[in-house]
Amino acid sequence: MGETLPFREILYNNYSTRIFPRDINESELKWHFDNEDREVTFLHESDWSFQMDNKLPIKITKGLVITIPEGEFHRIIKGSGDLNVKIRKLNKTQLLPHTHSTK
Repeated sequence: MGETLPFREILYNNYSTRIFPRDINESELKWHFDNEDREVTFLHESDWSFQMDNKLPIKITKGLVITIPEGEFHRIIKGSGDLNVKIRKLNKTQLLPHTHSTK
């Protein structure tokens, strides 16, 4: 059997939303990498943080968009409250240079 994921996920046609609950055990938020390029959009203000391998954590703000290349280690650092994110898998033609931007 597979490992239990630390979030609830709602799947749509070309993206998903994930909700990380406020009562999650911090040990469940592990360093990991994905098998495809992804664009992650943070949907609200929070005191959670996001960290790429060999980088300092960055504060999550509403509208922050992060492109995560395939195979690059990253993690979420727990804050208070729930965390809601939108994740879109990118094909190779959509991948931009590694960016952190706000909209």
